[in-house]
Amino acid sequence: QVRLVESGGGLVQAGGSLRLSCAASGSILSIIPMGWYRQAPGKQRELVGSISSGGIAEHADSVKGRFTISRNKNTVYLQMNSLKPEDTAAYYCKTVVRGIDYWGQGTQVTVSS
Repeated sequence: QVRLVESGGGLVQAGGSLRLSCAASGSILSIIPMGWYRQAPGKQRELVGSISSGGIAEHADSVKGRFTISRNKNTVYLQMNSLKPEDTAAYYCKTVVRGIDYWGQGTQVTVSS
């Protein structure tokens, strides 16, 4: 089994910063690719970005230049700068191990105007 636990969400003013963490544990024997997603009420879950096992990160256009994904082994971070109210959402990390999707419980990010 694989467990993902997110942390670091909270309330922040527009223009502020937060750093989210996702710690993976359980039946993991190697560095695994990870992704960050977010979902706002009434909207579909969307991909924020991902990071490969080799540490290569990709980011959605909506957050490019403001968010940065990084990792230390199987702990993945989402550094969020210059936050906008439109970034308000529940943020989730996700991975796939042996063909099975694993999701974290989510952490809420609220950006006030």
